[in-house]
Amino acid sequence: MKVLVTGGLGFIGSHTVVELQNKGFEVVIIDNLSNSSIKVLDGIVSITGKAPIFENLDLKEKSKVQEFFLNHQDIVGVIHFAASKAVGESVEQPLMYYENNINTLVYVLQELTKLEQSNFIFSSSCTVYGQADELPISENAPTKPAESPYGNTKQIGEEIIKDACKVTPKLNAIALRYFNPIGAHPTAKIGELPIGVPQNLVPFITQTGVGIREQLSVFGDDYPTPDGTCVRDYIHVVDIAKAHVVALQRLIGSKNTNNYEYFNLGTGTGSSVLEVINSFERVSGEKLNYKIANRREGDVISAYADTTKANQVLGWKAESSLDDAMTSAWKWQKHLNSN
Repeated sequence: MKVLVTGGLGFIGSHTVVELQNKGFEVVIIDNLSNSSIKVLDGIVSITGKAPIFENLDLKEKSKVQEFFLNHQDIVGVIHFAASKAVGESVEQPLMYYENNINTLVYVLQELTKLEQSNFIFSSSCTVYGQADELPISENAPTKPAESPYGNTKQIGEEIIKDACKVTPKLNAIALRYFNPIGAHPTAKIGELPIGVPQNLVPFITQTGVGIREQLSVFGDDYPTPDGTCVRDYIHVVDIAKAHVVALQRLIGSKNTNNYEYFNLGTGTGSSVLEVINSFERVSGEKLNYKIANRREGDVISAYADTTKANQVLGWKAESSLDDAMTSAWKWQKHLNSN
């Protein structure tokens, strides 16, 4: 069965391609390489022994999207990762984010609604909840006004899919709201490839650990949390990738109860910034050079998932620990440095 993965050379996309191929799916990747590297393809082949079909295509070009679906009429599902995702950049360039994250989604959905039957998995985010009133955050939590244009594109994206499903009974969709994906494939053949200065905590930690960055700044140690630093739900990227396969199989097997569903993906456990640093020091044996800096604007104090719905309804559960994820991230960083 042929599956399209948009943004399939990105961090989560590439790990999902590996899991799909391991389950026997034939994978087609669309990626315009704006925030990824063609070398990731070699890593995927090296792990799975199989080359996915690759198309260097920009989904903002509507005619190219139409042409792609004409050429691939046997696709049983689409997993849609292709999107820009840096919060800070989205604040500075909102229109670029709306064009890239919304237009591309609309163009793909327009093609899917023409099919007899279609299955669509959307890469969403816990940013849709903002600073939640209650922890852990369940799917019943209200979506708050977005903190950034990036977060807004995820909220709007979900609304667009829901509206499309309402009038297109043959379109089946699942939105997966991830918390904080970290780590790398245990083989260290693929992992997170931040371009420039990392926006996320873990690559900044590993780059500091290996000497690329001089020092890590911990933004604020006076939050109302056990050690004063922000708390997040860090989940191994391979666990996230496996959830996409489970979600797709749910739709292909017509196990879904509605044609639009959504699930949180997390571990259900919050870890503070200092706990993540401690985990890194534990698994790497390295002392990390970090300092406490001022709070950063827009940071949510605490966010971790209630995973009951994903565990019970989707039949998926995160399996890896924080130490497992940090071990794989460190192995990947050392692999990058040796090349």
